[in-house]
Amino acid sequence: MPELPEVAALARDLASRLGGRSVAAVSLRSFAALKTYDPPLQALVGATIAGCTRRGKFLAIEAGELHLVIHLARAGWVRWHEQLAVDGAPARRSPVALRVRLDSGAGFEVTEQGTEKRLSLYLVRSLDEVPGIARLGPDALDPGFDTAALSEVLGSAGTQPLKSMLTDQELLAGVGNAYSDEALHAARLSPYRRAGSLDDAEVERLHAALTGVLRDAVSRSDGLRASELKGEKHAGMRVHGRTGQPCPVCGDTIREVAFSSRSFQYCPTCQTGGKVLADRRLSRLLR
Repeated sequence: MPELPEVAALARDLASRLGGRSVAAVSLRSFAALKTYDPPLQALVGATIAGCTRRGKFLAIEAGELHLVIHLARAGWVRWHEQLAVDGAPARRSPVALRVRLDSGAGFEVTEQGTEKRLSLYLVRSLDEVPGIARLGPDALDPGFDTAALSEVLGSAGTQPLKSMLTDQELLAGVGNAYSDEALHAARLSPYRRAGSLDDAEVERLHAALTGVLRDAVSRSDGLRASELKGEKHAGMRVHGRTGQPCPVCGDTIREVAFSSRSFQYCPTCQTGGKVLADRRLSRLLR
């Protein structure tokens, strides 16, 4: 799933390619992905693109007075083409949801792999018209998101586990499954620790870990093309996706808790006092 660092890198890459270009043609291939109807998608044609920015895990392309907003969900991506055709019948079971061609002939495709279709597209006049953006919590890399701000978020989450609190976009914007695993490992905190139970020192540790992990990932992604971002994300992980491998800090075996459609990884020695989390949906710390 693309998270804050990857979406930020995609926004930078697209801004450098799209800025000042006008839209020549648009082709919607997945009607279920488009969540708005007014203005119509064809209103993009002829609009000049001013740039591309990030809001949480949303991409926002500014075209004239409109904004094309993309939420890539779990399996979405943006692919750039130096030459792109948008006409013709779509291939059966094609992953392409949207094609946008520029006046230069270049353009991009928004794709989604797999059968779980969660990709969302919006064409709006104001970004606040997108429900997910209007409900976003503070951005994890906003300059004003300091330890006090994190403490307030943790307090509002109450008894919610840290793992789910960190990935709740209405509480904290931009963090997903992978970087929450990395931040919790760096902060030496259990994924199931109650958000509101952290003391001041633990809040400071979590803030430093969270912002450090994200800034490092943003730095590593800087200048990479969209096609290179997924590989860089995986290569930079210390625990996420590393089940069965040794922890790079203590050498203990990295463990996994798996659910029906997702999983997370952690180190028992670093995070749970050596105790192993039960690998089932309603798992709790073994006592």
